Amino acid sequence: MYHTNSKREFSIKFQPQMQILRPSIHSRRANLIVKFQDLYGFAVEGNVDDVNILNEVREKVRQQGRVWWALEASKGANWYLLPQVSSLAEGIALKSSLKLSTLANAITLKRLIRKGIPPVLRPKVWFSVSGAAKKKSTVPESYYNDMTKAVEGKVTAATKQIDHDLPRTFPGHPWLDTQEGHAALRRVLVAYSFRDSDVGYCQGLNYVAALLLLDAMLNREFSRICLLKKCPRIAVHLEELEFDVSLVATEWFLCLFSKSLPSETTLRVWDVLFYEGAKVLFHVALAIFKMKEEELLLAHHVGDVINILQKTTHHLFDPDELLTVAFDKIGSMTTNTLSKQRKKQEPAVMAELDQRLRRLNSTKMDDLDK
Repeated sequence: MYHTNSKREFSIKFQPQMQILRPSIHSRRANLIVKFQDLYGFAVEGNVDDVNILNEVREKVRQQGRVWWALEASKGANWYLLPQVSSLAEGIALKSSLKLSTLANAITLKRLIRKGIPPVLRPKVWFSVSGAAKKKSTVPESYYNDMTKAVEGKVTAATKQIDHDLPRTFPGHPWLDTQEGHAALRRVLVAYSFRDSDVGYCQGLNYVAALLLLDAMLNREFSRICLLKKCPRIAVHLEELEFDVSLVATEWFLCLFSKSLPSETTLRVWDVLFYEGAKVLFHVALAIFKMKEEELLLAHHVGDVINILQKTTHHLFDPDELLTVAFDKIGSMTTNTLSKQRKKQEPAVMAELDQRLRRLNSTKMDDLDK
């Protein structure tokens, strides 16, 4: 698919007077090269058939997403935090020590993962099933920040190699190949080199870490862009406060509001979720912001915003009030529209990140002048 030339047979078309040799429609389509950006901002080159295959794959991902969301709602947000079964022997051992439902969940999880995890759920699922969540639970919440501060300014053979590789990691990418992207990637790689001194750093880790960072960043930015489009006054004000929407939206989406809304209100949201799909989550999240718009506009600190939203969600005992705002005052959104909007807004996400970088650099320059 990447810079691949397809070789197809030519069809012969006969006419009454003479024989004309010309490419078939299928061959002409195969030789038509298309350049575009994929979901993560990488430049891709392929023929029309390749593009059609990509579209078919994305449709399968959307269908698979519906299965995941249904399981999230019926089994609970963290239903897959279970032992994994990789062989029949392990399955028999697991069955003898755990309930049958646990074994069924583990087998279901393996089957689902092999068919693909929806992009919006990847950070959460990877974090859990890889064992990272379990490891994180054994250290203080500030572990990563403390480590990055502790190693700041230290120079080792690993940090020198990291600095050498940063500009060569996905060069030309609209976010990774910027000062902000390099800084984010460097923090992760340097921290890991000190965390696991036996491995330190080896070439290849930069590409793995970069793609993980990009996946997490795009999901967070998409939520922020949705808020900007549907609730622009709130979005602008929260931006001024440097409030990250993911501070509240992550728990809402990952737990399907079960930890935030009263139980009856949550179940009413699920009523609609089962029928209309994942778009409902965005409707409800935006409605919560919309309902407290005036109060949020008066907030002066990030902590104030969090307190307002937590107090609001915990006391939303009237589901009709919430759902009325969600579907009558937010505007129409379909699952297909959200997918298209995500793709359409990728350039806007990258542009926003670039503007943030410019503002950050401008602030630093002003501080140096003072």
